[in-house]
Amino acid sequence: MRPSGETPDSDREVRTTDGLVRSSGLVALPRGQNSLSHPLLIAAGTVANPHLLWLWLRGSFRPVEKIADIPGILRSCAVAALVAVSGGLSISTSSAQTNETIYDSALENGWQNWSWATVSVTATSPVRTGYTDSISVSCAAYTALYLEHQDFDSTLFTNISFWLNGGPAGGQVLTIEATLGGNATSSTTNIGPLASGSVWQQFTVPLSALGASAQPNLNGFWIFNNTANTIPTFYVDDMVLIGGPPPPPPPPNATNFIGVDVGTNRNPISSLIYGVAFATSNELADLNFTMNRSGGNEESTYNWSINAHGKGADYYFESLPDDSATPGESADSVIANSKAGGAQPLITIPMMSWGPKLGPSRGKLDSYSIAKYGPQTASDPYLPDAGNGVSVTNDTLITWNDPNDAYLQVNTNFQMGYVQHLTNTWGLSTNGGVRYYIMDNEHSLWSSTHQDIHPVGPTMQEIGGKILAYASMVKRLDPQALVAGPEEWGWPGYFYSGYDQQWSSQNGDYNPADYPDRATNGGWDYMPWLLNLLHQYQMTNGQRLLDYFTLHCYPQEGDVGNQTDVTTATELLRNTTTRQFWDTNYVDPSWINSVIMLIPRMQNWVSNYYPGTKIGVTEYNWGAEAYMSGATAQADILGIFGRQGLDLATRWTTPATGTPTYLAMKMYRNYDSQGHSFGDTSVLAGGPNPDNVAVFAAQRSSDDALTIMVVSKYLSGAAPIVVNVTNFIGTGTAQVWQLNASNVIAQLSNLPYSAGAIQTFVPGQSVTLFVLPPSPVLRLTAGAPRTDGQFAFSVAGEIGENFAVQSSPDLAHWITVTTNTLAGSNASYVLPAGASTQFYRAALSP
Repeated sequence: MRPSGETPDSDREVRTTDGLVRSSGLVALPRGQNSLSHPLLIAAGTVANPHLLWLWLRGSFRPVEKIADIPGILRSCAVAALVAVSGGLSISTSSAQTNETIYDSALENGWQNWSWATVSVTATSPVRTGYTDSISVSCAAYTALYLEHQDFDSTLFTNISFWLNGGPAGGQVLTIEATLGGNATSSTTNIGPLASGSVWQQFTVPLSALGASAQPNLNGFWIFNNTANTIPTFYVDDMVLIGGPPPPPPPPNATNFIGVDVGTNRNPISSLIYGVAFATSNELADLNFTMNRSGGNEESTYNWSINAHGKGADYYFESLPDDSATPGESADSVIANSKAGGAQPLITIPMMSWGPKLGPSRGKLDSYSIAKYGPQTASDPYLPDAGNGVSVTNDTLITWNDPNDAYLQVNTNFQMGYVQHLTNTWGLSTNGGVRYYIMDNEHSLWSSTHQDIHPVGPTMQEIGGKILAYASMVKRLDPQALVAGPEEWGWPGYFYSGYDQQWSSQNGDYNPADYPDRATNGGWDYMPWLLNLLHQYQMTNGQRLLDYFTLHCYPQEGDVGNQTDVTTATELLRNTTTRQFWDTNYVDPSWINSVIMLIPRMQNWVSNYYPGTKIGVTEYNWGAEAYMSGATAQADILGIFGRQGLDLATRWTTPATGTPTYLAMKMYRNYDSQGHSFGDTSVLAGGPNPDNVAVFAAQRSSDDALTIMVVSKYLSGAAPIVVNVTNFIGTGTAQVWQLNASNVIAQLSNLPYSAGAIQTFVPGQSVTLFVLPPSPVLRLTAGAPRTDGQFAFSVAGEIGENFAVQSSPDLAHWITVTTNTLAGSNASYVLPAGASTQFYRAALSP
């Protein structure tokens, strides 16, 4: 890619006989053409310097690049083709991939010993002839040799080969399994029984038999004892990944014809949809995100007065001190980080009747002491008396514990002190203080997440009463503060109370007609019932208590939410499941097996049961944060939120800085690290299939530029796109910013656009932003002559532009006749002609 503004260098220009010109010595072949009329590249191993690529430039070969600098070439110098496509590189190799050694007397090539069996990688006997060491493995029941590596693409390997020695006794039956992103594949191959007499035997296992063939994140192998008995020590040596032929190039993706109409479906995009949780000030500033939520299970049990949290089921039901003993310090830290990063904090107000307490010297306390409540199925390795609340007797939940062991009773007055602390420290919401308060978290799961203090699922009446009490308290202390809730966790929580969810599970009865709490409340679905309750309160008391109706949404399909699952099946599912936010025909393929259409559903519920309430999704996460699959899903979701008119959103939590998902978020709000963002007025945009290429467009009010976000979900291969724009008169060049497998946001060469058309390619699994500047001028056109003493004219420009029509008798002194904003591509006027000559002009205004 030539840097923006760089003058082409004639020495670096390559002009082919086909008339194509590309900079940097990279030549793009016409689609469907595999070669040019003269050789482009020569295998590096056949020229004088085997470390350089050579291009045919002006009649001779010239070195242009170190082969080691080009991603994707692994231990191979024979390169037959190098192709530039839309700023990205794809490399094909003419020779087969070489083998990769895992172990030959030592671990090689970055492989590490992560075993949980007793293992030595420097055993000196027995060893194979010509080797100095082997791996000795002593396996108790269900233990393993585990050799681990950073994630890598297994496409160029076909088998794993290794030698085993069963020692004098032999007889071991072993199992080999691969890991993808740290997770076992569950596809195994049994080996053995091994021979006796200290004999070395070679085994070769296809990667396909282990579910590890052509996977992007192979990272290890287990050889394990899959029995309940200890087995004799065995030995491993000369373990090698066997290379295979290069995979065939992916088939070309179909051309995607994309339409953008700047005059249709114009709706504001709320800046509050760009939110995260527990972000640092640096992350917020870099992302340019607007909301930072302090939420989750632990915030349900935050004791502000001693600055401590109850961990609940997240960690052995312990009450633990936060770092500081200063009251409210943890919340204050979130608020300070938010403000320093330019974002608004959202603070959770606990509504349960219990808050954590601490022991002497801020010591830890636990709800399920093993000494007090008996043996349990797991315990904290760092606090062995702290159990998990599950008795070893038939895996029975311990429901007879005393909540006072690790908690104390609290109420609305206690949490009033919390809000007073926040307003005293930071001011009222109208004076720089906390503006958004959340009514606790995922109430219908309390009987599991906080079973030690709320073992019975809460009823609809309990939660309704708590929201009325705690929201009233917040509004009394800070009348202009905004309240969000109920923060329900997912599909069952949208319709059924925690009491009914627990009852149905305990009784194996999933017929809603039988749910007792639902019957008590007139057969209402839970969320509509709650909205109606709050609406009736406002009608009676004249006070709105709920400003934002907020829910959580996580994918329930397969392993879509898994952070390391980038298998083909899961990536394809991740591509489609974002439909659950908007598609009124999409049946979720998980156990839900229903049309979720979350945003339209929330909008309908609010319209019917509590008009005027805004809606938000305050927890979501589509997995694979460290991979482009997660990045494209995140970019798709942010585009959906803007297009569908969501009012507020916060992701759970904040991806690690620099990961693909983090950068996908940055593409919307700070793509150039200068604060420029995707537009704030959504306009109509679409393509043939959002499961392959999702498209979003918005006009930016700060400069009237048109921004078009193209999310390519194709797993491989570039996709040609043709973008046709209507009701936008700008012409010239569009900026192009792209996030792809290189994991950087790069500015590519500008693309020309005229007559509303852009043509280019986008790589598979990429996010590309096109920024089209508006027309810098207005056009005035006189209308047909009139006989009624008036004259007509029209003003043409970009939709959304502000302008003033001015008049002058002498072209020197101007006065403003009218100001307006172009709702369409032109505006028509009829004005009195007057007795004397007048001149008129239109001028852009801020």
